[in-house]
Amino acid sequence: MKILVPLDGSDNANRALDFVIANIATLKETPQILLLNVQWKVAVGNVKLFINQETIDDYYREHGMKALQHARAALDAANLPYHYHISVGTPAEAIVQYANEQDVGQIVMSKQGHSDLQAKLLGSVVSKVLHLANCPVLLVK
Repeated sequence: MKILVPLDGSDNANRALDFVIANIATLKETPQILLLNVQWKVAVGNVKLFINQETIDDYYREHGMKALQHARAALDAANLPYHYHISVGTPAEAIVQYANEQDVGQIVMSKQGHSDLQAKLLGSVVSKVLHLANCPVLLVK
């Protein structure tokens, strides 16, 4: 089974990975762990007139790797294999698209650190993933 853990580098997101690591022994076989970081698209409008694509890609890669740093270290320490991917786009849609592409059996994620008002104004990534996903979604508090 493949387990997708979307991460943004926050403590809340890292708790979802910590939950997976702590409970992996309860599974019959070790799952394939997929880490995903989604970077918001910053190169819109006339930005590309002033910044080349290579610089933009470096920005996405640098920030994505920083967001995955804790997760990769934790999985390395637990001696668990994993794959990681950095995507660019709208988080909920990118998470579901990647889950579908990789034929994921479960998405494990945590609630975001937004207040209720922020969640209502911005829309909750978790709510959108729950609505769009074709596989089970485990929410870790």
